[in-house]
Amino acid sequence: MADSKVESRNVATTPSAPRVLRVAVPTPLRRLFDYRPKGPPPSGGWQPGLRVKVPFGQRQLVGIVMACDDHSELPANQLKPIGSRLDDEPLPADWLWLCRFTARYYLHSLGDTLHHALPAPLRQGRPLEARTRERWRLATSLEQALAGLERAPRQRSLVELLAQHSHGLVTSAITVQGFTRAQLQGLLGKGLIACQQEPLTAGDNWRGPLLAEPALPLNREQAAALAAIHESLDRYHPCLLHGVTGSGKTEVYLQLIEGVLAQGRQALVLVPEIGLTPQTLARFRKRFRAPVVALHSGLTDLERLDAWEAARSGRAPIVIGTRSAIFTPLARPGVIIVDEEHDGSFKQQDGLRYHARDLAIARAHREAIPILLGSATPSLESLAQARSGRYRHLRLTQRASRHAPAKLELVDLRGRPRQGGLIAPVIDAIRQALKAEGQVLVFINRRGFAPSLACHQCGWIAECRHCDSRMTLHRQPPRLVCHHCEHQTPQPDACPACGSADLRPLGAGTERSEETLATLFPDTPVYRIDRDSTRRKEAFDQLLTEVRRGEPGLLVGTQMLAKGHHLPHVTLVVVVNADAGLYASDFRALEQSAQLLVQVAGRAGRAERSGRVLVQTLHPDDPNLRLLADSGYDALAYQLLEERRLAGLPPYRHLALARFEAVREADAQELSQAAGEALRQWLDKRQLAVHCLGPVPAPMERRQNRYHLQLMLSSDKRSALHETGAWLIGWLENSASRRVRWSLDIDPMTLS
Repeated sequence: MADSKVESRNVATTPSAPRVLRVAVPTPLRRLFDYRPKGPPPSGGWQPGLRVKVPFGQRQLVGIVMACDDHSELPANQLKPIGSRLDDEPLPADWLWLCRFTARYYLHSLGDTLHHALPAPLRQGRPLEARTRERWRLATSLEQALAGLERAPRQRSLVELLAQHSHGLVTSAITVQGFTRAQLQGLLGKGLIACQQEPLTAGDNWRGPLLAEPALPLNREQAAALAAIHESLDRYHPCLLHGVTGSGKTEVYLQLIEGVLAQGRQALVLVPEIGLTPQTLARFRKRFRAPVVALHSGLTDLERLDAWEAARSGRAPIVIGTRSAIFTPLARPGVIIVDEEHDGSFKQQDGLRYHARDLAIARAHREAIPILLGSATPSLESLAQARSGRYRHLRLTQRASRHAPAKLELVDLRGRPRQGGLIAPVIDAIRQALKAEGQVLVFINRRGFAPSLACHQCGWIAECRHCDSRMTLHRQPPRLVCHHCEHQTPQPDACPACGSADLRPLGAGTERSEETLATLFPDTPVYRIDRDSTRRKEAFDQLLTEVRRGEPGLLVGTQMLAKGHHLPHVTLVVVVNADAGLYASDFRALEQSAQLLVQVAGRAGRAERSGRVLVQTLHPDDPNLRLLADSGYDALAYQLLEERRLAGLPPYRHLALARFEAVREADAQELSQAAGEALRQWLDKRQLAVHCLGPVPAPMERRQNRYHLQLMLSSDKRSALHETGAWLIGWLENSASRRVRWSLDIDPMTLS
């Protein structure tokens, strides 16, 4: 076994059998490994994309052949043979290309990238084939089938049941009626019924019209946007669909997909959160007769494999999924849609740190298909591309309802007493909205009862012993929880520093707001929607179903409720505290805070009645917050773009962040300082225009009992940044101690 130094090398398969297979295995090592072929070759010959089992140290791993050659750096007698071949046909070429591109762009191990992109059963060696089920149909006319069954009343009843279903019934639908498999086999043996195997997911049994319900009429702006995209369905065409909340972006998606499916092609739709998937699936399945499959973390491994295979084979014309669905192969790609493209959850924050939106753009370019990025609050990266003309900028300024989006009303918190985080005028506004038979959304982006617990006697504050953070007080059940490392302790009865029993919760979380509102409005149901209240499977959907009945109610929620949910009966939105992102150290904090405020405000007034948005703040005179309230997101975003340009920050400059962590602070400091010095010396010799800053402590230096430092690289040229990052990785692989973990994040979305 020998390592191949260049991952991207891909020698074409020669007509004769190759002597060397270069295999990517799931390890952090950024190289391929050479093996000898063994056993009969596949029917199409050895080629990239075939899965094989290979010996790797003391283990047997599933790897993927990435190249075939006649030569290796080691003599043939020193190469290990593969263990076995798992496939007769290679994995899809578009999937292989995307994995190669991802590994190359994010400077990640190719083997680990392939491992991440494969469904778990395929990583474990399961055959690449769809699970099937049996469908039973009558094989003759009803009269012929019933003849001779006078003495078999149960078989006769079974024949009569199947006669009612011209498309047949699956086994489970038959057995639930009380029939047995023995009765099915008996009729099958007599030739009266037939059994057909069909894929468990997205079968080919849909026929007839494409639409299950007619499309909705489009307004002028929607029609213009759809026409603009339709102009270029046969080529790469990046478009930013910039529409206010409630402007009907989803209807544009649906009618665009209708046109793509009419050409016999497939659509891939990415949504940011698993919570949006059921809502999106329901709307798409209501519109289309064609199969719609989902890919997200809530599925079992086999369900994910079924959906992946249905997309690969082309049986699933519409694929909807979260971040990792970008790695779904498509037999006939026609369009990629990224909904809420600004959302930070499209960025993977550990392991393979990729951004699904950016990979979607690269994939659409390679496939020569249009890509549509939709958002009411586009990222500054996408806005900059639209302003430069690289993306087509499509605007939707009108809501589908007759009401304009509600403006933000800033409410001064200074010097005013609060109940559960709310001041008296806001409580009065809630009371009036409920009296008018409306629903109220109280947005507070903090889980738990209170962000901290303090001793009123000596000033002690409950802090996490593993992190540089305070413990959050939860009441259901009573406990202190660190939201960074999930460390939990019982709620103390007395101050551990002075023994005082006067412990007071500081600030408000969702539980405290829920308790306060339930006390203030005892006759009104209060629905708390956060990660704690929706842990149980389907709990989130059940809560939303209850809310959508339209009865007056109070919703208390985190950003889970701010992302794309249609809540037609909400007439008032209250933001408990808008100040979290105004003065944060991360340069993206203000952009992300503004996006969140506008998104949550967009939940109000989406139907017949107009909406109102009250934003509580301790800084009502802050110029950025005032600009957002008076002129909207676009004005603030363009101002932030100009500030980023002057400061030399993304999207006008490219970043990479090297992170170091260790149990001992000295270990992390020693390696990060040595890496910084070595890198600066190398940059001086190479004369590359790359700036190196640090090492500096991370914003939260101690987390999970480990110390975190970081080194930032920035450059005007992406190529220079990648060359520098590749050199730094090579240096760290040769110099890093096992006591220090390190990683390199290309295009980081957070500096924490």
